Amino acid sequence: MSMSRILIAAAHKSSGKTTVSLGIARALRRQGLAVQSFKKGPDYIDPMWHARATGRACYNLDFNTQSRDEITAMLAAHSADADLALIEANMGLYDGVDTEGRDGNAALAKLIGTPVILVVDTEGMTRGIAPLLLGYRVFDPEVHIAGVVLNRVASARHEQKLRAAVERYTEIPVIGALHRDLAFHLPERHLGLTTPAETGAVDAFIDGVAEAVTKNFDLAMLKSIAALAMPLLTPPAASARRTSSSFLGETAGRDGAVNASTRNGSQVRIAVARDAAFGFYYPDDLASLERAGAELVVFDAEQAQRLPKADGLFIGGGFPEMRMDALSANASLRADIRAKVLGGLPTYAECGGLMYLTEAIRWGEQRAEMVGVIPAEAVMHDRPQGRGQIVIETTAHLPWGGPWGGLRDGLRDGLRDVTLGGAAAGQGIPTTIRAHEFHHAEIVDLPDDLAYAFKMKRGTGVNGRHDGIVIANMVAGFAHLRSTEAFPWAERFVDFVRRHKTAGLLPAAYVRNATRRPAAPATEPLTA
Repeated sequence: MSMSRILIAAAHKSSGKTTVSLGIARALRRQGLAVQSFKKGPDYIDPMWHARATGRACYNLDFNTQSRDEITAMLAAHSADADLALIEANMGLYDGVDTEGRDGNAALAKLIGTPVILVVDTEGMTRGIAPLLLGYRVFDPEVHIAGVVLNRVASARHEQKLRAAVERYTEIPVIGALHRDLAFHLPERHLGLTTPAETGAVDAFIDGVAEAVTKNFDLAMLKSIAALAMPLLTPPAASARRTSSSFLGETAGRDGAVNASTRNGSQVRIAVARDAAFGFYYPDDLASLERAGAELVVFDAEQAQRLPKADGLFIGGGFPEMRMDALSANASLRADIRAKVLGGLPTYAECGGLMYLTEAIRWGEQRAEMVGVIPAEAVMHDRPQGRGQIVIETTAHLPWGGPWGGLRDGLRDGLRDVTLGGAAAGQGIPTTIRAHEFHHAEIVDLPDDLAYAFKMKRGTGVNGRHDGIVIANMVAGFAHLRSTEAFPWAERFVDFVRRHKTAGLLPAAYVRNATRRPAAPATEPLTA
């Protein structure tokens, strides 16, 4: 299929790709175009900004967790009703983990046949921009560098010199220039940009950049370049749908989500923390949960007194350390979550969610009590404790259904053996999963006898060797999973929640791991 699209890249990270992308997206939207944005790699915060600029969910394209067919299918599916797709790169155009460049932005541009707009931080640069551009173009002739954006330009005279050098020595057109302006600076902190919810005057900021883009960019040229994108070769079985309106403010009829209760048996309700502390969710994962038969029920961990009525719980990543006092102050919700998780409520928590389920978060001299399911504490550090792509391997302790462990079709054949991964579990070969982690927190004072859902093959995890603490039906770890063909965790989790709801099980197997606090009463599995 054919569609207009561009990839916004840069010579190196922190060149202003996100600011430029937001400005272009909003400027085109003001012209009446539907702009669908994507972010290369595992990122949660940049897509939040993109969603505000475009009014549509932003999706991640990631070689680490997705196959090439999945990437192409996702791009095609979510761009089908858009006038133009905008993909923001991560780091520099030719940067990546793989020294051969197979996982980089350039590889993505070639895979999806998309022209590249290169953002150049021009501070301290004049004529030197020419060899930089020539080098980037010659390094891989298959990458179509179709335009350049001059960013952080010092003055009109500086811009004139830069334009003259580009026009004199290269054939790359200058799409536009943004002058250095503190008003165009996105605030950052330990995990990258601040979220839109925390920044304040978000739309005013994006509108300001869009006005500068409209004034100083040749948007007609940019649209002409986008039209040069090659037709996408999508696999026949490509399927990707938007997530629900409850998370992104989109029209329910437009999001493509299917009421899976008519396809996959009885529907279940999964409570999802969505507030100032927790907001790191892939929209396609939320859609996968819904298609598998879950109704997602949002709650605010700072305001809700009790969990909403639900059959399962999902707490994503975020910044609980920034909201530790407010989270701690909500003692009634903390107690309710603790009782229900220890009582067997199927629960999945990632990173910030893991921290919330510990006994406390410590940051410098501050300490705030948290839920207390996990008998340990989360301690914040100045430097990352785990960062980057990771490889994990499932263990027999993973309580989710399917070939990865937990409740299989032989649900009533001895839950305790199944959950503990004994001979009765019928486990197959462990599954290797690619994911990512990025955390400044360390989990300290962990008991030696905890069970873990994952073994670390590469990365840090909870203790350098394992990730995914398993207590009752809870899995909580630092790994950020992606529900893909290789590991459809969302489907497996919903299936596990459904089986748990249907059978009325309250397993006792891992309540013993909550050694520092009295465990909730446990019951034996139902018998046939």
